[in-house]
Amino acid sequence: MMRTTFRNLCLLISFGLCMPCIITAQERRYTVANAHAHNDYIHPVPFYPPYHAGFGSIEADIFLRNNELYVAHDTTQIQSHRTLEKLYLAPLNELIGSNKGFVFSDTSKNLMLLIDLKTAALPTLDKLIQVLKKYPALTSCASLHIVITGGQPPPVSFATYPSWISFDGQLDKNYTPEAFQKVALFSDNFRNYSKWNGKGVPVAADYQKLKAAVSRAHALNKPIRFWASPDGLNAWYTLMRLDVDYINTDKIFEITSFMNRLPAVSFTSVAPQSVYRPTFKHDRKVGPVTSVILLIGDGMGLAQLYSAYTANRGGLNIFNMRSIGLAQTAATDSYITDSGGGGTALATGNKTANRHIGVDSSGRSLVQLTAVATKRGMRTGIITTGDIADATPASFYAHHPERDSLLAIAGDFPTSAVDLLIGSGKHYFNNEKGRKALQQNGISRHNSVNEIFPASKRLLVLDDNAALTINGGRGKFLSHALSKSLSYLSSGKRGFFLMAEGAKIDLGGHQNNMAITVTELLDFDAAVGQAMQWADQHPGTLVVVTGDHETGGVSLMDGDLKKGYVSGHFSTDDHTGIPVPVFAYGPQSDRFAGVYQNTELFLRIVALLK
Repeated sequence: MMRTTFRNLCLLISFGLCMPCIITAQERRYTVANAHAHNDYIHPVPFYPPYHAGFGSIEADIFLRNNELYVAHDTTQIQSHRTLEKLYLAPLNELIGSNKGFVFSDTSKNLMLLIDLKTAALPTLDKLIQVLKKYPALTSCASLHIVITGGQPPPVSFATYPSWISFDGQLDKNYTPEAFQKVALFSDNFRNYSKWNGKGVPVAADYQKLKAAVSRAHALNKPIRFWASPDGLNAWYTLMRLDVDYINTDKIFEITSFMNRLPAVSFTSVAPQSVYRPTFKHDRKVGPVTSVILLIGDGMGLAQLYSAYTANRGGLNIFNMRSIGLAQTAATDSYITDSGGGGTALATGNKTANRHIGVDSSGRSLVQLTAVATKRGMRTGIITTGDIADATPASFYAHHPERDSLLAIAGDFPTSAVDLLIGSGKHYFNNEKGRKALQQNGISRHNSVNEIFPASKRLLVLDDNAALTINGGRGKFLSHALSKSLSYLSSGKRGFFLMAEGAKIDLGGHQNNMAITVTELLDFDAAVGQAMQWADQHPGTLVVVTGDHETGGVSLMDGDLKKGYVSGHFSTDDHTGIPVPVFAYGPQSDRFAGVYQNTELFLRIVALLK
């Protein structure tokens, strides 16, 4: 019979089995169905963990001995009770029965049972077929694919085997069209291409060889897996970048968690947002500081910043700032601060205990930046993309030992030194007491930032949009509020102090969600660019950007600056003790370089205002 080359087979043969769809790497969405449980039987409980996790492929090695098929890694591990029927066939038969003829209750899912023949191919395969005929539910199940690997009969005989038997192909072999129809996938030894140990990246030449092997398999419309491949987080990312269809693993539970979390910890931006080109005309110049814009990214650390930079295809306003520092964030009672301790340190220059708002560890009220600025005749404002009584904005106007005392915290605003407060929280002032407090202190209440106009009257803007995420419908609230606030505050004669918070970056960390983290940070960065532009146009304006703490313990594991793709690993759903970066732009911004406690930001700003 005439042999057919792989190139010709591309034109002659289409792959009809229900295997994972072969598509480009950019379009592929990896799930647990792309996991292959290699040597599954070595685990204390075989079959059930990868099955219930939703693996797309499970492998079992079999030995023929005394007319029985045993599952083992080698002959020394053969045990009488560990047969292929007991460990795999009988459980599958029961599950297919309960699922009305399908492997999984989700009838769209498929399972490949890869059976590795460890003893002589022909008698072992003949015995396997004999055993399988006892389970018609298996052999007739459209979503179960029984694939033979290891020892195999000659490819020329593939077509003589039952329709429910397929074979594992080898890339270095040629197959007749009839034999090729029985090939379910290609498997190859990773070590034939690379000695990579899973750390860092494979050398370029090895990577290209691996990529070429994947491309050959896909050109034939077949899935591919590599056995003997490195098995760990970084290796899985690399195999996915290579577009490998089945990820070989012995780490059942680890890869299950990884694959299930992958959509949440990965993000690809649709298109980059523009980045402002600063003039640096006044940057680092020795001269008076007449106004300060302090922007706080709640939960923002360096990893969050670089994830946004990656998603924005290598552009970030914050990264255009040349004066960079590092702030340590520990509270007085904990190595790891919360937004109360962190916000109060920034607002007052004093360390305090977690959950405290504008008070020291003993509960004594502290003087805030807003009050200092007011004494110097400056106008003051606070913006948050969250609740006005949340810990970070509240630290700049309220005094309470418990951050959850939200109604009491909001009640401190009317008697504070702040001229403008923007955020969500309409319910705080819907009662008679709240309305009276606003009236007595000359505060005008509004429901939209569109209602802000230069005026002498103090303003409270409670906009429901502030409570939403950027993708949840908030829109360009922060940039719009910043623009309106700058117009309002700059109408004073002695400058202003404005604090603007990107509150929902923290939410992304708490939820271990990269999409929220990145989109919120990019929204925050747009406001930073706007502030930098204002500083270029208004000499004497200093812009300072920092975080109150880091949230999520983010490690960036994969990314592509050209595609705007980033994927990471969150080590916690809470805050961490990682120091936060500080960026500054404008006159005397170089004073914010170095490594220092977060309280130094208050002290350095106050010193410049003198």
